[in-house]
This record gives sequence, C-alpha cells and structure tokens, in this order.
Amino acid sequence: MWESICLTLLATAGNNIGKVLQKKGTLILPPLSFKLKVVRSYVFNKLWISGFLMDISGAVLMLIALSQAPVSVIQPVSGCGLAILSVFSHFYLKEVMNALDWVGITLAGIGTIGVGIGGEEQDGSDVSLFSIPWLVISVASLFVLLNAWLHAYKSRRREQELTNSEVVEEIIFGLESGILFGISSVISKMGFVLSEKGFSKIVVPVSISISACCSAMGFVYQTRGLKHGRAIVVSTCAAVAAIVTGVLAGMLALGEHIPAAPAARFSLLLGWVFIIVGVILLVSSARIIALLPRPLRRLVRSNIERNHNIRRTGSVRIKDSSPSTVVHASTLHHVISSSAKEKA
Repeated sequence: MWESICLTLLATAGNNIGKVLQKKGTLILPPLSFKLKVVRSYVFNKLWISGFLMDISGAVLMLIALSQAPVSVIQPVSGCGLAILSVFSHFYLKEVMNALDWVGITLAGIGTIGVGIGGEEQDGSDVSLFSIPWLVISVASLFVLLNAWLHAYKSRRREQELTNSEVVEEIIFGLESGILFGISSVISKMGFVLSEKGFSKIVVPVSISISACCSAMGFVYQTRGLKHGRAIVVSTCAAVAAIVTGVLAGMLALGEHIPAAPAARFSLLLGWVFIIVGVILLVSSARIIALLPRPLRRLVRSNIERNHNIRRTGSVRIKDSSPSTVVHASTLHHVISSSAKEKA
C-alpha cells in the first residue's frame, strides 16, 4: 500500500510540476501548431520538454499505482499534488506563501499518512458487471441535473440582463469537471480489475482510452468555468468533487470497502477529511485571509513580507524580467488548467 501511495505522490508531483514547467517554457515559444519549425522549437526547449516528460511520466506512474491499490485510496492522495506544487513553487519559483498555505500542506501530508495507515487494511477491488450500467446511469443522471440547473440560472441571468457569472455557475462547472476526473480514475482501475478476473487483456487499453477521454472532457468543463468564473470557486469544487467521486464510485462500482477495524477506519476517514481541507486551504487561502479581522490580516501579511525580505536578502539571484513566470499559490490550479488548454 505504501508503495502505491509513494507512486501516487510521485505521479501527481510529475503532473503538476510538469505543467508549470511547460507553462513557463511557453513564455518564449510561439503558439503550438503542427508546423515543423514550431514543433522543433518546442522539442528543443529544455524547460518545456522537461515539463512534458515529467507530465507523461506522472501519468504512467498513476496508472501503475491504480493497478496496485484501491481507487478510494489513490484518488484522495492525488489531491496532495497541489501541496507538492506549492512547495515547488515556493523554493523553485521563489513564490511567497502565507500561513494558511503551510497549514494546508501540513494537513494534506498528515491526511496522506492517515490514508496510508487505514488503507493497509482495506479490502481489494471486486468489480461487478452489473455495477457498470448503474455507474453510467448515475453519472449521466447527475450531469443532466447539473446542466438543467445551469440552464435555469443562465435563463434567469438573460432575463435579468446580468453580465457577470453567478457563483452557482462556477460551482456547477467545478463539480462537473471534478466528477469527470474522479470517474477517469475509476474507469482505469476497472480495466485492471476486469483483466485480473480473466477478461481479455484488451480491456486495459480500452479502459485507459475511455479514462483519457473523461479527463479531457473534465479539462474542457474546468476551462469553461475558469474562463467565465473565479478560479478559487471552480478549482475548489473540482478538487473536492474529484476526491469524493473517486471514493464513492470506487466503493459502489468496484466493491471497495472501508476497513472493518475501528482504528483503521478512523485513520482512513480522518485522512480523507484532512486532505480535502488541506486542498481547500491551498486553493482559497488568499480569499480566506481577506475575510479575517483586520488585526489578524495585518499580522499574517507582516509575517509574509518579513519572510519575503529575509529570503530576498539571504539569497543572490537575478530578478526575472517577466512577472508572469511567478505563479501565486492561489492560482496554481488555474495555471495547470490553462496550460492543458494551450497544449490542446
């Protein structure tokens, strides 16, 4: 179990850090196209190609982890990718982080340990063919309800001649993208389980292909939400929905069960909660600080400025002439999604 968790952490680190490196590499590159000159410029850009290889390696490691452990363990741990990316941004991109960012990273780390302890006694997966139609019907019904809700709010907005998007629209786009990300992991795991039960080996590449399509659709929904709404709301809903969907679908469709031992069950459930809370803090820390009372807000900001000044005077580096290369912790998820859109 711990080997699978370590593979998941490496995979999600490769995915998230790889996308940031690609984003940083594209700052000096032309828009991606199939022209030979453009392709060569991307291939020979060390930063972009390094990020691309890290992204691909992360996807491969994630598939290996899914083949070895329950998706209800792997999916929550993958949410720690934002915490790893925040640490990478702090030390590599020289990004200043606030106290809530560090609290979120700590909670995600503790949650990962809790999931690992509880997951060691978790039963394996045993998919039933009758559960597959139910899973498809459930997801399709949920999307119908969410899109009907979205259509109703869009109609009301047109009637009232409102131009700004409402929070309901941001929540719906975030939930839809997160559900697709969670289902993507479940479908990949389903292929491995069916293969182990004696089905043709072709189910593995077929399930991986369907999983890739679900992920691509998830990025489309997330990009639509980020284009018209706030990154904080969309990213938070997507991250939480992906974890919850992976856990619930893993239990319902793959027959994964919570450990029977009380201590293992408590550890697993507490780990899930810690990871979800940690991800929410990382995504929305700037907004939360803005809502704090003025004395606490000044205290937090003064500590951030003091730490930033110490790090600037204690290290010698050339100032980056492009401020867009610095990724703020509250917009890391936005950068990930936008970079995926640019590659497409």
